[in-house]
Amino acid sequence: MHLFESRLFLLLTTGLLLGLYFPIGKLAMAGGADPIMWAAMISIVPGALLLVANFIGDKSPWKTSHIPFGIAAGLLAYVLPNTLVFASIPHIGSGLVSLSFAFSPVFTAALSMILKVRPPDRPLLAGVALGFAGFVIIALGRTALSPDKLSLFWLLAAAFIPVSLAAGNVFRTAAWPADMTPLRMAAVANTGATVLFLPLLAFAARDNWRETLSANSGLAALQCLVSAAMFAVFFRLQKVGGPTYLSQIGYVSAAVGLAAGAIFLGERYGWPVWAGAALIALGVAASNWPGQSKA
Repeated sequence: MHLFESRLFLLLTTGLLLGLYFPIGKLAMAGGADPIMWAAMISIVPGALLLVANFIGDKSPWKTSHIPFGIAAGLLAYVLPNTLVFASIPHIGSGLVSLSFAFSPVFTAALSMILKVRPPDRPLLAGVALGFAGFVIIALGRTALSPDKLSLFWLLAAAFIPVSLAAGNVFRTAAWPADMTPLRMAAVANTGATVLFLPLLAFAARDNWRETLSANSGLAALQCLVSAAMFAVFFRLQKVGGPTYLSQIGYVSAAVGLAAGAIFLGERYGWPVWAGAALIALGVAASNWPGQSKA
């Protein structure tokens, strides 16, 4: 089987790349980067690269009907969650913000079943349940270690991240134009996000965002490379696996974010956190049990 037809390969790759967002973002925010500028950058720059790739490799015609779809997809998948991610990191830490993504599979599974949009089968539901149990253990262990650093407002803000992601996961599957390839989807969604981010950059970002971007140019380049690579597999995963399977990148990225925080940023966690990460691994394994349907 070609790797880009393997759901497990796409899941692990996408989750790994997404998990790198959090430690990179934490370093950038510590260096004075503006959250809105940073969130906009990781849609604008990769989006431009994806547009070029589309014009070179995809000769199918562009349609005006793609415009509202792209704006809605960009709002739910990038503008809302990414702005909240980078705004929350300085207040509650990259590890805890990464854990907010672990709620996404639960909300996505529920929405998929309610709206009957590629509803998950039993092995996938078991995987989601195990992953969520791991997330709860990690969240409790992580919170217990640093209660003095937590802000109720930013915890609530981070809690909205998975709601937006779940809505985006289901929306893209339900409204995906029949003639749109995953690469075209990536370009359209990021272009839609760019349209929404530009006024935010003009009116909401700090005046010195250009200076702080220049001061964090190395991290910015790394973030854009990671984002472009992630988008290249993210929408392929959505097409192959469906919304609930895709949403498990929240579990994988949570584990990656914790590991990266411990290895590179000096964050320390107790044994419950790592026990929760082991449950997440079991959940991913359950969702890939041989013989299940491709929900």
